[in-house]
Amino acid sequence: MSGTLYIVSTPIGNLEDISFRAIRILKEVSIIAAEDTRRTQKLCASYQIGTPLTSYHDFNKEEKTEILLHRLEEGSSVALVCDAGTPLVSDPGYFLVNAAVKANIPLVPIPGPSSVLAALCISGLPTDRFIFEGFVPRKPGAREKFFEKLEQEIGTIIVFETQHRILKTLRAIHKTMGNRHLVLTRELTKLNEEIMRGDIEELCKTLEGKTIKGEITLLIQGQPQRKRKQTPFPDSRATSTSSTDLPFE
Repeated sequence: MSGTLYIVSTPIGNLEDISFRAIRILKEVSIIAAEDTRRTQKLCASYQIGTPLTSYHDFNKEEKTEILLHRLEEGSSVALVCDAGTPLVSDPGYFLVNAAVKANIPLVPIPGPSSVLAALCISGLPTDRFIFEGFVPRKPGAREKFFEKLEQEIGTIIVFETQHRILKTLRAIHKTMGNRHLVLTRELTKLNEEIMRGDIEELCKTLEGKTIKGEITLLIQGQPQRKRKQTPFPDSRATSTSSTDLPFE
């Protein structure tokens, strides 16, 4: 009988944001596959978790997937964690999970913190529809094309960005989407947590010349209703005047 692969969410900053269940699972499994074993070791030390750690990241995922699958097939249970938050959200865990599904290995999610949802719930932007697009491309041309494709999105748009490129990204959004309302969250749940709200021009002025540190989750207002492209009814004789747009700006 094969072991179980647990997908375990860990704190995004504050170490108290871990569930009792997550701690128990991390203590019970045979091995913990961690994106950065040094960071995960600090978490384990805080909760007296003595389970052996092994690295699992973009540069060794193919080799390590084979090793971990072999252990799972032998009956050992494995916990997959990332540096912070929920595994598979912009990290290499997908490769292992996909292989485990194909091998009929049991998978169990251990839910918990996510910077995407944490930022969304305090943003003040609509939460009934949103899209997460991961990290913004690094190259200028690719960055503009990235936001051009999202220009007509009506839901709240969520992306990750680094401290070094945030101003360039704000300017790219302004160029492709106009002066949208944004919410910039930085270092959520940590000592230097910061939440900034305003339109792009306001945030650019605030950030200009300012030293920005830490991880950034950026939320962008969806396409304002008045700017959305109208799709004509296929039957020109239709008499209904109700809008097909969602009722929010």
